[in-house]
Amino acid sequence: MQFPNALGSHPDFPIEWWYVTGWLHNASGKPLGFQVTFFRVRAPEVWANPSAFNPGELLFAEAALSDPRIGHLLTAQRAARADLGLAGADRNHTDVWIRHWYLRQQGRAYEAHIDGKGIRYRLRFTTTQPALLEGLQGISRKGPDPKNASYYYSLPHLKVSGTVDIKGRREPVSGEAWLDHEWSAAYLPKQAVGWDWLGVNLKDGGALMVFMMRRADGAPLWLAATERNAQGQVHYIPGKDIRMQPTGWWRSPQTGIRYPVRWQMQVGNLHFAIVPLMDNQEFDASRSSGTVYWEGAVRAVTGRQTAGRGYLELTGYGGRLALGQ
Repeated sequence: MQFPNALGSHPDFPIEWWYVTGWLHNASGKPLGFQVTFFRVRAPEVWANPSAFNPGELLFAEAALSDPRIGHLLTAQRAARADLGLAGADRNHTDVWIRHWYLRQQGRAYEAHIDGKGIRYRLRFTTTQPALLEGLQGISRKGPDPKNASYYYSLPHLKVSGTVDIKGRREPVSGEAWLDHEWSAAYLPKQAVGWDWLGVNLKDGGALMVFMMRRADGAPLWLAATERNAQGQVHYIPGKDIRMQPTGWWRSPQTGIRYPVRWQMQVGNLHFAIVPLMDNQEFDASRSSGTVYWEGAVRAVTGRQTAGRGYLELTGYGGRLALGQ
């Protein structure tokens, strides 16, 4: 993986996403979680049936705020065709947009602008650490077959500043975030229905990413993790050294889907519990990517101490994920 080329879009690959999540605090210290994801998908029919009416590339954007005062996610989503000039993704650096929504690189920082019904935010993310390659040379295996893989890097411990509008109320916020950029030609193995992913900014300055590709019966098909410790040393942790055990479930009153929102995890020498900011962090993205998933702010807890804060993503619990397939 070569920088800065890796920062832009990769249209030769059928699926790609830029994903930023984090914890915010308002002036009174109340916590909020946020998510913004831009997807670029090359429509499958492009390969077999090129025509003037073919949509070519599609872009989706999904944004959410987790506010415990409200008790459920506030969400917004967009979808547009790139060929109509309504959306795009620059090849040379991070600049992906749908109409007036965008995630844009500006030197060593990024800016996101989201304007949806009931939520709006303008956030700036300043890098404090170098990119973390999620796998040797940035290649992240997703299953037993090496063809199921992605190019993948993260930017942990982003410093966040900006404003958030919730139902017409504007609040200045600050906090810490995590950015992922990933692109692939064959992401989800045939034997998998979805994945469980965790990214945590550790309190000591380290960073941890863990994921499990999951079979229909809940058993792991593939496990892997990346840890960068406070001294900057990177460790790639194989599945045999990872244990992910659900300890608490939540059922969505909207969809009836049941999600494991609390966990005990052992990742190499790290032992911790995962505790959500709130249980109801389900995102119904049926108007954009066509998926329903749980995406939420969580704490990594050791004993009674918070060891880190991050985000947990749970997909495929309502049926096999079809994104990009």
